[in-house]
Amino acid sequence: MAARFAGRVALVTGGASGIGAATARALAQEGARVVVVDLDRERGAAVATACGGELAVTDVADAAALTATVARAAAAHGRLDILVSNAFAAAAGPIAQLEPAAWERTLAVTLTPAFTALRAALPHLRGGGAVVHVASVSGLAGDRGLAAYNAAKAGLVNFTRAAALEVAAAGVRVNAVCPGLVDTPALARALGRAPERAATLGAAVPLGRLGRPEEIAHAILFLASDEASYVTGTTLVVDGGLTAGTGIPPLVPGA
Repeated sequence: MAARFAGRVALVTGGASGIGAATARALAQEGARVVVVDLDRERGAAVATACGGELAVTDVADAAALTATVARAAAAHGRLDILVSNAFAAAAGPIAQLEPAAWERTLAVTLTPAFTALRAALPHLRGGGAVVHVASVSGLAGDRGLAAYNAAKAGLVNFTRAAALEVAAAGVRVNAVCPGLVDTPALARALGRAPERAATLGAAVPLGRLGRPEEIAHAILFLASDEASYVTGTTLVVDGGLTAGTGIPPLVPGA
């Protein structure tokens, strides 16, 4: 199990922190050669060094740059086996106040790069490659004040299905994970780095806490591994039970 990705090359976008960093580290621990793709040179380099991999400083919203990064990674290593599209941006605010540029930036960083990266990776992934898109429970339901993020993540969920159908004949699998509330730097920033707000969110989760980035990474690695060889076009929800209920308050006392 410790070497289930031995000899394989993985590219992780948004790999400098949070779920992306945890995924890069987990892949490396199980034998993969990891290419970390991120704009954050300092944190990205730290993750790449810890992984024994390499950093490709890239703006994923720049299609030409991302395409070139994927091509260079495949050429440098002679192969590409795993693509994890994790980079995202999240403009927040009521729809009436959301600037079009903020909407467009959210989609340009969160949704479109998954298409760009998959398109660039396909010639190298053929015959056993695996793609994992990091979507969100916010792609399965709506949130007040996060319309752009909701739209981008929902698009990622359905793009996963469409892509899986198209590339199955080439032996490439495409799946998505939908994390719930996860204790990442991005969530901390969104909460104003207020621990009490994080505690309130954690209490709303049936398991009683926020998820850990490593827990999402475990799910990503499963979907990328041979253990999931018959799994494609699916969405794996990893949310501590957050979306298991209807939202209706308890109708039975003590339930």
